[in-house]
Amino acid sequence: MPGNCGYYAIADQPLSASRRAQDRHQFVTLEFSRDHLQKQFVRNEADLEPEIRRILFGDKQQNVVAATRSMTMQQRSVIASLTEPPVAKAAQILWYQSKALELMAHFLFAPKDPEFFCMRQKRVARERVERTKELLARDLANPPTLEMIGQEVGCSPFYLSRSFSREVGLTIPQYLRNLRMERAAELLRSGRYNVTEAATEVGYSSLSHFSKAFCETIGCCPVLYPAAKNVILDR
Repeated sequence: MPGNCGYYAIADQPLSASRRAQDRHQFVTLEFSRDHLQKQFVRNEADLEPEIRRILFGDKQQNVVAATRSMTMQQRSVIASLTEPPVAKAAQILWYQSKALELMAHFLFAPKDPEFFCMRQKRVARERVERTKELLARDLANPPTLEMIGQEVGCSPFYLSRSFSREVGLTIPQYLRNLRMERAAELLRSGRYNVTEAATEVGYSSLSHFSKAFCETIGCCPVLYPAAKNVILDR
């Protein structure tokens, strides 16, 4: 299968292989002796994949053909680099030896956490969302554009929008409106701002647009809000 990998081990009996007529294959085969691998990994036996550990350090040697599996993006990248060595011809033997060791490290060791990459992606997405929240709250009157936020957090506006909605349950404009209305409500409660001043403070030049957004978010008209003691904003 395209993009797959696997391994085999040979004991006393040779392995047989076959393929159907007209089938075309492009593959890379690396072969190491058991003795060589045992010397390499004697101090790292516990970190090897269980089946690799059994093959190398088990009491009984036998032929093994493991099931194929999909390669990771890192593994595919190493394999793809083999077709075009980026070094002088005289250095290619050394370069290929280094790649063989790199592939050994990729394929023979058990991952500490099979979902590490997925978890990292989720963590990065959460960090980007939190950073976006900080950037939006910094200046409610003149918030950054989606493109500016994307540049700041290191991803495309489209990906950021999708990640934000998935994490928060609101689009970025919806979240920003909530922030603005919460701040406006605080200003009105303070008694030091009237409705027009509160609207201007959070970036609204249109009083009608502000009143509509305030009513939809807070649940009452802004001119009545200071007297509405039991309003609860559900973010």
